[in-house]
Order: sequence, then structure tokens, then C-alpha cells
Amino acid sequence: MNIPTEPVNAVNSTVNNRARTLNTHPSDMNTPTDPANAKAGPVNTDPPPVNTSRSGSGDGEGGGKKPPAAARIVAMAREQYRFVTSPDGRPYAVALDGPNVALPLRNKGGLRQRLARQFADAYPGEVASQSALADAMTVLEGIAEDTDPEPVHLRVGRDSAGAVVVDLGSADGRAVVVTATGWNVVDRAPVLFRRSGAMAPMPAPVLDGDGLAKLHALLNMDQSAFRQLVGWLVAAWIPDIPHPALVCKGEQGTGKSKAAQMFINLVDPSPAAKRSQPRDEKAWSRQAFSSWALCLDNISTIPPWLSDTLCKAVTGDGVVDRALYTDDDVVVLTFKRVLAMTTIDAGALAGDLAERVLMLDLQLIDSERRRSEEELDTAFETVRPAVLAALFDVLACVLAVLPSVRLESMPRMADFARVLAAVDQTQGWNTLGDYLATSANVATDAMEGDPFAMALAHLVEQAGTWQGTAGQLLEALPAPLVRPPNWPKDATRASGRVKRLAPLLRSIGITVDDTQRSADRHRHRLLTLSRTPDEEEPASAPQDQTLWPDVTPPGSGRTPSDQD
Repeated sequence: MNIPTEPVNAVNSTVNNRARTLNTHPSDMNTPTDPANAKAGPVNTDPPPVNTSRSGSGDGEGGGKKPPAAARIVAMAREQYRFVTSPDGRPYAVALDGPNVALPLRNKGGLRQRLARQFADAYPGEVASQSALADAMTVLEGIAEDTDPEPVHLRVGRDSAGAVVVDLGSADGRAVVVTATGWNVVDRAPVLFRRSGAMAPMPAPVLDGDGLAKLHALLNMDQSAFRQLVGWLVAAWIPDIPHPALVCKGEQGTGKSKAAQMFINLVDPSPAAKRSQPRDEKAWSRQAFSSWALCLDNISTIPPWLSDTLCKAVTGDGVVDRALYTDDDVVVLTFKRVLAMTTIDAGALAGDLAERVLMLDLQLIDSERRRSEEELDTAFETVRPAVLAALFDVLACVLAVLPSVRLESMPRMADFARVLAAVDQTQGWNTLGDYLATSANVATDAMEGDPFAMALAHLVEQAGTWQGTAGQLLEALPAPLVRPPNWPKDATRASGRVKRLAPLLRSIGITVDDTQRSADRHRHRLLTLSRTPDEEEPASAPQDQTLWPDVTPPGSGRTPSDQD
């Protein structure tokens, strides 16, 4: 039985056309299915507009549609932030009305999370989707790339006038500005800072008695070591010079780890001031990128790769890695860091690293003066504002005389030596001489921890002057019964090891010359090891009879109004 279907289809067509009229642009009503419209003009072949909002657009006032969620997020961001790119190519957002702090666009705690919350507050009932946020971040990254690179500092920086600026790390964006005439706390930092999850706020400095004496009272070290420590702490806030790695040395029970933690929390407070030894270079670079100052605790052995990495971190380093989720793009991590380490044996330091350290010996704490960790933490937090004020005072004095400081001879860490000379000039101390004497002792300790270096020293001691090829050198050196892992296996490796040990050998009076060639037709490179003329040995660092100075109890010092 044939049932007529045309009237039914006609009804369905009419319903569908009406539904299409409600959901499309008015211009889309001109369709080829309507004979009357087909005669009236050409067919509209443009596709209907697509709602790109992932979160649901809805109708706005007057019946119009809201812009896509991504567009609204971008507009919201541009009203509140400016966008910059750091010299290493990372995009950041900076609040137009707020702290001078650079926010990463995508990382945790960055701009993406803030905009997601603001979007939900501004549009009740809507939540920005991951896709809309990702699209918005891509647009904002493009905006940031259109600007010239702008320096972005971590904890410390210099402004255009040369002043040292220290970020307090507080939510309000306050900072300490130190110049040659003094220091003061400002509400908005004059340079751009970035923050990381490894940072903690620093208390504002407060003039309250003798802050240096209060710090010394918490430490079991003599006056010479303490004054070198003060020089290191002051230099740690000068961002554009290499800083020697501070090594706290001592037997068990000397409080090395706690002391190093205090030093780091003075320079760059962190909830994890002490770190374990990194497993590889990538893990180390992530730690170094997130902190201006950090401590490696309980170092017993230092593998060659870590020794080289620490040396580069002292003088400035950069790591190039593949960008996440890409095949050909790269990211660059550049840093020059302030390092501290704790160890029992300085022989763990390789020769090149030994030249870049400041060694401080901590004395054993007797049972009568030992404190609980809770008591020590409380005392440190009590005196920290006064200690910071005293250190900023010394830093201001250093900045005043540093441009005119000249050294008769330049040691390996020349910039740090100039800072110590400036400290001595303004405080009447002798930290530079003590540092040079201590460095000579560190070199000797590092020599004793390297069997190949000791064999070279013994050879020169017996022969006076020795000359030959690297292969002949291996034959002349008595091989140990159990060959150490770093003992050269061939002539090429032996030549390289001698070159690396040259600065360490020079510190104990042995010179290395590899500029000469053999007279035969082979023209082999010759190594010449000889002892330099004996000079007056530098005196060891003086020892004080008492370790702790007399100081009033924490909290009972003079207030700023009581001072002259």
C-alpha cells in the first residue's frame, strides 16, 4: 500500500527550517530549498558562524553573543598586565598596578591560574576550559615576544644607577635598595624580579644593637673565620661577580648543617635551604634555576661531572635543553649562583673546585653550650632582622669604596678578593689575608686527596725538575697497587690531567710548562715540571682564644630610637 509521504516531509522540512532559523544567523535563512528565496537572489554559501567558546557563550544583552572565552581572557589580561620576555626567551606578565614581580604564564602559581579564577568570578556560571586558557596563553606569549628582552632577576639585582636591590620575597613586593650612601626598604622594587616555589619571604631589616655580634654568638667559629663569613655574606648580594662556594668543614657534632642553613636563609631564604647531592646535571640545573643561594649538605665524594658543574655555577653557567612537547625548540637556563656545602674531608674537592671555595672550620660544640634545634631556630629568627641590617650596613660601605680598590696581585677569585679588601678597608679587618692563607691550606688538602697529584709532587720533590712526554711521565710515576678511578690510563689522559692540576700544583710551588717540543723529527709535546724558588710561607689563619663574643641576649639590644 503506497502511503503519501510528501505532506509529512513537507511538515518536517518546515519544522527543520524553523529550528535552523533559531540557531543560525539571519542571513543563513536563504537556503536553496526555498524556491521563493532562490528566485530572489544568489544562494548564500557562507558557512554559519561557529561559537568558539568552549565554556558556553549564551546570549548577551540585546540578544548578541558573548565573545569566545579565550578572547575574553586575553582582554582581561591586557587590562591588568604588561607582557615581557626575559633575555633567555621566557615570557612573563607584570601587573600594571602591583608588585614589580614577573609571573610565568603557564607554570603553577602563574598567570594562567589567576586568570582562570578571575574569569569564574567575572562570569558567574561559566568556567574557562583548558582549551580556552591554552589559546589565551598562546596569544599572550605572542604579545610578549613583540617586546625587547628585559632583565628578570632572582632575589638580587642591580638598578640602572648601580644600586644593589634585594627582593624581600613578600606578597607586597617590597625590596631593600643598597647604595654607597646607605640602604632603605622600598614598597616597589626598581628592577623586575621573578619568584619560585623554592623561595621564602625575608624579614625586613631592623637596626637593633650589634647585629654582627648577635650572629657570631650563634656560631662556633673563631673571629677570623667569622669575619671571612661576613665578607662572603656581603658579597653574596652583589649579583654580577663570581662567588666562591662556602664550605663548612668539621667533624660530626660541629653543627655544620645548621650553620650552613642559617647562612643560606640570610642571603636567600628557602623552605629547603639544604639540598641533597643532585643525581645528574639536569636535576642540578633545575635546582639552581629556582634559587639564588643553596646548600649541598653532607658531601662526601664529588664525581667529576658535579665538580665541573659547581665550578661553572660559581663563575656563570648555562644549560640548553629541549623544550617540553617539542622536537626542535630549546630552552636555555642561565645562572650564576651562591653555593654552600658541608663536608668532613676537604680532600673530596677536586683541584679546580678547591680554588673556588672559601673554607670555614667549625669547632666542636661542648655539651654545656649545645642548644636544641628548636631553641636555635627561635634565636636565629629573633636576631635575623638585626643581622640583616648590620650586613646591609657593611654592604653599603663596600659599595662606597669598591670602585677604588686595587690589589697588588690578583688571586683566582679576584672579584671576591676585591670585596674582602673593601671590607677590610671599611671595617679595619684582615679578611683578605686570612682568605688567601686558608686557600693555600685548601689546596694542600685537595692535593692529599688526589693520588695522581701527590705522585707528581713526589716526583718533583725527588728530581727537582723533570721533563718528558706524557707517556714517559706515566712510566716515571710509580703506579699504585690499586689504581684509583681517576688515574690516567694513557698518555693523552695523562697530559689532560696534568693541565687540570696545574693551578693546584702552582699553589704548592710546582710549575707546569707544556710549550716545548722534542728536538727529533716527531716533535712530541714535552711536559716540564719544576719547583719554584721558595718564598715566605703564608701564615695560617690566626686562632682566637674564645669562639663566642660577649653579646646581650636576643631581643634586649638597643632599639633604633636609642641609637645615636
